[in-house]
Amino acid sequence: MSLVAEAFVSQIAATEPWPENATLYQQLRGEQILLSDNAASLAVQAFLQMCNLPIRVECRANAEYMSPSGKVPFIHVGNQVVSELGPIVQFVKAKGHSLSDGLDEVQKAEMKAYMELVNNMLLTAELYLQWCDEATVGEITHARYGSPYPWPLNHILAYQKQWEVKRKMKAIGWGNKTLDQVLEDVDQCCQALSQRLGTQHYFFNKQPTELDALVFGHLYTILTTQLTSDELSEKVKNYSNLLAFCRRIEQCYFEDQCKGRLS
Repeated sequence: MSLVAEAFVSQIAATEPWPENATLYQQLRGEQILLSDNAASLAVQAFLQMCNLPIRVECRANAEYMSPSGKVPFIHVGNQVVSELGPIVQFVKAKGHSLSDGLDEVQKAEMKAYMELVNNMLLTAELYLQWCDEATVGEITHARYGSPYPWPLNHILAYQKQWEVKRKMKAIGWGNKTLDQVLEDVDQCCQALSQRLGTQHYFFNKQPTELDALVFGHLYTILTTQLTSDELSEKVKNYSNLLAFCRRIEQCYFEDQCKGRLS
């Protein structure tokens, strides 16, 4: 399909109302999904909840391979399939729903900078922990990632994914980092987020933006995911306003789903 045709289809899709059967796809929740993908999925769910747009969560073992970008989550809305938070935010905006329209240009630039910080630090730290920390890889990652598949495919897919992530870590300068250095990066990121949040309910004004959804997705998942140690979650717990922030969003948007897991 040409770019002109794609733009035309997107324009038509934007005029269609949000359907009741909109679906978000992710990996199997109980036995397969990993920390980073769970955080990304929760961030998108939080964003859609904040926009008051209904979404049904569908767990599929092959969700990663169903996604047009190879990443989860992705949403199926009408005849459109969109993956990852950034493109989903733009897709939803085209349908007339935006959480950041009330921000001025300086605030929007600041919001994007903090979102980059979260993706560059928290997301990368989650990937490092999953695929580069030998204890986590051996006890959690390989078993969960390959759980839906028979032997030897489960091992082949897990080692293939590990190789891809390690190659990425080397490319961005994280290949030789120690776990302590990664945890220090997480702490610095949490410190920056804590200082920006201060005593406010949300990062900008009194209403949430996509930054709030992204931060909640990662921090909440870090706090509620059982790993080989508590070192990662303890970094977040050092900041009381970030804990209160996560509780607030959990109670406002996920009361039934999360059932007070942070209380």
